[in-house]
Amino acid sequence: MIRILFLSLFLIIVIGPSVQALTWAYPFVVWEGKVYEVKEDQLIDENEIGDKIGKVETKPDDTSGNYYGNASNHYPIGTNYYKIKGISTSDAIAIKDDNKWVKATYVHRAPFHIMNVLTNGYFIAAIVVMVVIVIGIPFLPRKTSDASN
Repeated sequence: MIRILFLSLFLIIVIGPSVQALTWAYPFVVWEGKVYEVKEDQLIDENEIGDKIGKVETKPDDTSGNYYGNASNHYPIGTNYYKIKGISTSDAIAIKDDNKWVKATYVHRAPFHIMNVLTNGYFIAAIVVMVVIVIGIPFLPRKTSDASN
């Protein structure tokens, strides 16, 4: 009986679920399919800040590392992104962090994620149009042929 108990306990420990957590290499934000590394040591003067261009809308999965849309592993949802005057958004953007402006520099394109397609406005509009067409076809008036000449 004791051997069965120890064997059962051993199997639960060995086969049981494991806890995993991902450690990110650096803080980042994603905007329009581009990943920007946040350079917390590179501060920007407020007079260099341009227009608001976006915000954090999703958080990455800390176990798989997957993310989509305008995401950040460091900033909460709702954190705004801004242009930096005189610098292309292809090179860098700005984020307000604790009453200071920090630079986020472009690193690479974000990996493909199916949610980028499913949450795209054009994709949703195309689906709505197709549904309206499919539902509307049975209600179109039909031509009748006049066979009684």
